[in-house]
Amino acid sequence: MRNSKAIGARRGLLPRRFRFRIESGFGCAGLASLAFLAFCGRLLGGYMNHCHHAHRRWSQSWVYSGHSSAKKKGGNHIPERWKDYLPVGQRMPGTRFIAFKVPLKKSFEKKLTPEERFSPLDLFNKIQEQNEKLGLIIDLTYTRRYYKPEDLPETIRYLKIYTVGHHVPDDKTIFKFKCAVDGFLKENKDNDRLIGVHCTHGLNRTGYLICRYLIDVEGMKPDDAIELFNRSRGHCIERQNYIEDLQSGPIRKKFSQHRNTYQRSRTPPPGPPGEDHFQRRYSWNVKPNTSHATQNKRWYSSSYHRPSYPKYYG
Repeated sequence: MRNSKAIGARRGLLPRRFRFRIESGFGCAGLASLAFLAFCGRLLGGYMNHCHHAHRRWSQSWVYSGHSSAKKKGGNHIPERWKDYLPVGQRMPGTRFIAFKVPLKKSFEKKLTPEERFSPLDLFNKIQEQNEKLGLIIDLTYTRRYYKPEDLPETIRYLKIYTVGHHVPDDKTIFKFKCAVDGFLKENKDNDRLIGVHCTHGLNRTGYLICRYLIDVEGMKPDDAIELFNRSRGHCIERQNYIEDLQSGPIRKKFSQHRNTYQRSRTPPPGPPGEDHFQRRYSWNVKPNTSHATQNKRWYSSSYHRPSYPKYYG
């Protein structure tokens, strides 16, 4: 009976006046021990419950944090507002540049009407319709899910420069772009092949870097470069921070002493964590008779079928 009253007091089952009564034969030390054990039990139980919920939250965040928004929406979701823009602009007069939105591989086609589709093969055809030929594509998107470099004709060189959207490209990105353009122009003095540049919409990042090159390297006035791009693309650069940097930002001149950097690079630029790269497409400058000739060979999966391009494109 004494023990039951003590335990009841510990659990809060007895009236307040009995909770701290010391029964005969039940010493203060025993009551203190039971109270201490009860306190420890409650503390441990609360801690375990907290850990359980924290573990669930951590597990859920780990599952989703490793996936991009594309994974959440589905790997083949159409980029936002992609349909709102013309597929390809016109060649920018007096330059080798032409801008276009990102072409989408075949797996995207089921979500597009025939009129909305724009694949690497469609890009090729639209360039041909302008009586032009592409020599280099500079891909500025921050993902590789839209198409494979192997979707392009063998004669078109491809360079990936991962560029974060919405923010003015940093000096390192600008430097890579300038080196790629300058190196290509040096190697293609005897032809008139174009440099195609695209981001997701072929507008903001694309327009900024093309205009940055024209301003910094060609000495064009900022407003003239912006107007030329807007008129040729068929859409205007939208992001005000890009426009302001082009108009009043510093000229990036640290370039001439490294003009052949793109020729020396045989590894792709770093991209998002977990991304792999088609490295051999970055080594277009390696000559077949050099010791690095094997790097210039392109790899294709046995299950991959290259789009059929006319043989005269070369």
